[in-house]
Amino acid sequence: MAETKGKILVIDDDPEIRESLETFLSFEGYGVDVADSGASGRAALDARSYDLVLLDLMMPDRSGLQVLEDLRRRDRETPVAVLTAYGSIENAVAAIKHGANDFITKPWNNEKLLLEIDKTISRRRLESENVHLKRALKQRYNFANIIGKSEIMTKVLELVGQVAQSRSTVLLHGESGTGKELMAKAIHANSPRAEKAFVAVNSGSLPADLLESTLFGHLKGAFTSAIQTKKGYFEIADHGTIFLDEISTVNLETQAKLLRVIQEKEFVPLGGVETVKVDVRIVAATNVDLRKLVEEGRFREDLYYRLNVIQVDLPPLRDRRDDIPALVVHFFTKYCRENEKFLDPEGRSRLRFVPEAMRLLLDHQWPGNVRELENVVERAVVLATDLDVPVDLLPDSLLAVSGVPIRRRVPPFERPAEASLFDIMDEIERRIIVEQLERCNWSQTETAESFRIPLSTLNQKIKRLSIEIKRKRDLAVGSRQ
Repeated sequence: MAETKGKILVIDDDPEIRESLETFLSFEGYGVDVADSGASGRAALDARSYDLVLLDLMMPDRSGLQVLEDLRRRDRETPVAVLTAYGSIENAVAAIKHGANDFITKPWNNEKLLLEIDKTISRRRLESENVHLKRALKQRYNFANIIGKSEIMTKVLELVGQVAQSRSTVLLHGESGTGKELMAKAIHANSPRAEKAFVAVNSGSLPADLLESTLFGHLKGAFTSAIQTKKGYFEIADHGTIFLDEISTVNLETQAKLLRVIQEKEFVPLGGVETVKVDVRIVAATNVDLRKLVEEGRFREDLYYRLNVIQVDLPPLRDRRDDIPALVVHFFTKYCRENEKFLDPEGRSRLRFVPEAMRLLLDHQWPGNVRELENVVERAVVLATDLDVPVDLLPDSLLAVSGVPIRRRVPPFERPAEASLFDIMDEIERRIIVEQLERCNWSQTETAESFRIPLSTLNQKIKRLSIEIKRKRDLAVGSRQ
């Protein structure tokens, strides 16, 4: 069946109207079904779904309003436009009260009718996509989907599950990489505000003046580059949730404005004089002790107490080692899907770390926490050539900290029957250079020094042997972050 712009049902007892609309809309790229009575229209609606219903108001067996009532009892979403030759205000009001989305009088202007149909179907599809997206996000950030079965994480998830349903401000405290933003999204997705906006602000990445404009918006001309009025994140997040990451980096002046938003639920945009009322839930996050900053005079005490209504401490990965195997499985599947490799028929990863490698993962201190573990697993997926991931595919930084000698395997070279001696020597040389580059974290300077050859000579060999340097170096650097 050819793809159409949308599926439309026309319910009208006039055969000329049905034929006219079917011909016109089909020519414009819509799929059209027709029904000649209220009963046949009801049967069509029971049989399938439509993007739009064009419904005649006056029919001999059942009125359009009765058909509309039946439809709205079981379907509040499908757009309905009522068609009638009786274009009175009373009929329009009655149709709208019964759930019609539009009211079109006969005879109509084809161009205007087509414009209204296009607009109605586009709006309905956008609304449907938003609903599906929000449902998917809620499922993704369901607390049950957060990897953490250790005793300490179970207690954290129980607390956050209770917190999510309230309106209270939450302060998430934990080291970098412990998943503070993930937890903030889960709080929002499981709260009564889930259908509204979740807005994340990385306070530490923005200069003070830009942060204030970002949070509270500005009027045109408020400062040199303010060429137009712009809403701030607090206004965008109205009735939703705003996540203030790295709250400890906010300067004292902006802290005062944050305090006012929390206390009064209002703020004044930059360059403005009128207050803007908002209802926003605040979830803040920090990797430092705010109480200590208060004592040092770098954080307002009154703001601290306003933010710290409910504090959730996210444990570092070294304190929840029981969760590491499950996290490894999760990240293996995630990156195997992204790279479309090593997947079983159900779409799950078939990769596994050899026992020695898994022992190193369990013993590692994980200064970068879950984010560091994710980088390690992603790197293993990219470099793996076999289902059993060996120790030497772990990053050098992890091996060095663990005291494991860094050994890089050179896969055995299977000589093609037609390969010449020069081909064999080139392949052996290429593998030796790649192995040494890996040991030196893809630093060409260090590699050249280790080979005791000029850097220019090494670069010539790299070019001649088609060794990919930039992509490999980026991967090595990424694994150390």
